[in-house]
Amino acid sequence: MLDLHRLRLLREVHGRGTVHAAAAALGYSPSAVSQQLAVLEREAGTPLLERTGRNVRLTSAGEVLVTHAIALLEGVEAAEADLATVAAGRAAGPVRVSAFQSAVLRIVAPAVRLLATSHPDVRVEVTEAEVEVTAPGLRLHQYDLVLGDEYDDQPRVVHAELRRERLLRERLHLVLPAGHPEARSRRVPIDRLAGLTWAACQPGTGQRAMHLRVCRQYGGFEPDVRYHSDDFRILLEMARTAGAGALLPDLALDGRDTGIAVRLPAGVALRREVFLLTRRARTPAVEAVAAALHAATPRVGT
Repeated sequence: MLDLHRLRLLREVHGRGTVHAAAAALGYSPSAVSQQLAVLEREAGTPLLERTGRNVRLTSAGEVLVTHAIALLEGVEAAEADLATVAAGRAAGPVRVSAFQSAVLRIVAPAVRLLATSHPDVRVEVTEAEVEVTAPGLRLHQYDLVLGDEYDDQPRVVHAELRRERLLRERLHLVLPAGHPEARSRRVPIDRLAGLTWAACQPGTGQRAMHLRVCRQYGGFEPDVRYHSDDFRILLEMARTAGAGALLPDLALDGRDTGIAVRLPAGVALRREVFLLTRRARTPAVEAVAAALHAATPRVGT
């Protein structure tokens, strides 16, 4: 008889690539995980893992078993959620949501408020993080719903085993200091902004890659990025107080125009899509949270 706990360890090692990473994620020591996987191999009657340098990979038998393990563990998760629903008489249980900062503020927080009334037995746990970090955790059941973003011409990795739904498609705006000569224009050509200093997200993020691409492609210049933060509120404040420019989506704008001018770029339509990722099998509680996220999404952009 195969043990579900050890199957969960196998799934974690497969998803994270090393015994040490799986152990850290689960709060075990690497030696404890290795011992349990050795027991699982004896139960299976065949080697399941082989070492490749410092990493491990599944053998053919391990690949077969981990596929069944994922299905079994998802079935157990669904059964537990259904039992909680029956016991409460409605959708119930913990649901773990991850989203990037502006989505937490404008979508997730309002959805949590809605759920407090419509589904009081659903316990929503929220983590602020970028989709690059949390999509693997969704596959490994660390999260149940993940909100991500995708800028035009910068497609995200497609996860065939996950379900993706669009929440909104929004515009990108030029945020300029109020005293800039182009602040009086309704639409601003990007090639007139080469002399600006800029505020943008950290290197390696989708927003930073978008910012560089737009300035190079449509402005013909390399932007002088002096202010770096993944918090859009900080980028807005640097525009207000330090005279920086920024490229920000609808969700990031707080409606306070003092000290800044928010303008659309001329000659190009820049867009960002905000999407929801879940596993394909969704419990009643996850369905309730997904519905609340759709209902709470503001109608912005085009």
